[in-house]
Amino acid sequence: MPEGARRPLRSASLPVFPWDTLADVTALARAHPDGIVDLSVGTPVDPVAPLIRDALAAAGGAPGYPTTAGTPTLREAAVAALHRRYAVTGLSPDAVLPVIGTKELIAWLPTLLGLGGAATVVVPELAYPTYEVGALLAGAAVLRAESLTQLGPASPPLVYLNSPSNPTGKVLGADHLRKVVGWARERGVLIASDECYLGLGWDATPLSVLHPEVCDGDHTGLLAVHSLSKTSSLAGYRAGFVAGDPAVVAELLAVRKHAGMMVPTPVQAAMVAALDDDAHEQSQRERYARRRDALLPALRSAGFTVDHSEAGLYLWATRGEPCRDTVGWLAQRGILAAPGEFYGPRGARHVRVALTATDERVAAAVQRLS
Repeated sequence: MPEGARRPLRSASLPVFPWDTLADVTALARAHPDGIVDLSVGTPVDPVAPLIRDALAAAGGAPGYPTTAGTPTLREAAVAALHRRYAVTGLSPDAVLPVIGTKELIAWLPTLLGLGGAATVVVPELAYPTYEVGALLAGAAVLRAESLTQLGPASPPLVYLNSPSNPTGKVLGADHLRKVVGWARERGVLIASDECYLGLGWDATPLSVLHPEVCDGDHTGLLAVHSLSKTSSLAGYRAGFVAGDPAVVAELLAVRKHAGMMVPTPVQAAMVAALDDDAHEQSQRERYARRRDALLPALRSAGFTVDHSEAGLYLWATRGEPCRDTVGWLAQRGILAAPGEFYGPRGARHVRVALTATDERVAAAVQRLS
């Protein structure tokens, strides 16, 4: 580098933030006489359960630094919730680590693991954009692959799974997950399974990568990433955790201590309340089911084909045309959706329609589509 020259900004190596490209269609949708119906993002709109708010407030007077590892009560609550809700067995509280929202963990996981240089991170062909961004931040290469055969003899250090999928809502069955886990173990590959939609199965029952049917109770080489943003409407709290291989979790903890990656004490208390209570989670699931039951037939009656979408918070829909044309067609009706190309080249003719709008706004979308 020439003397006095500045290094290029790190952001220059990253893709444009996708939602920044929707300004024109957002303005068009907002111009609708009855206002916009924003179905483009997975942001919760429903109130946080009172028991969670109360727990947050009760812990609000804590003056000291929180522990990076999380309180023993929080780790135990996570283990109990994974067992109770998703039949995960054999997990120790020491193999759980709270994170400042799972997007933070995903964005920094390759860096925390020391990947970079010649390393390759494998992500699904249609995938949450942060998987790729995290690899780029670490200086690693990215390979989009939907099947193990696409990888050939390669042994990449990190492979992401996402079931139920964002954006498609596709669920990977037990046989598929077992095959991936077996392949990874033969090669010493770490699997990071993003499971933030695991509790939102509609036409299929998703399984955690930590489920005994998938891994035989052995969590070696496996990480499961869990968020409370969707199931407990805690996106604003930045509350999540990672669980799995105790050795990998210990390594993440050691690095995160140095980096000051600590979940605030009041948020940890709120997470305990959320993980201990299944009633509010079930109520939230019922809200999303109700909205899905309204939007799915409305899209089909408007000429859309909805692919996969058997779980999660999104409907993966197409009119058989370029996705930006579909986004424009919807915006003319005051509805904003996400272009499928945000999630990879294979999404070029789909849009992602979120279930995260109020009942009133979903009803407005249904009326406009019909």
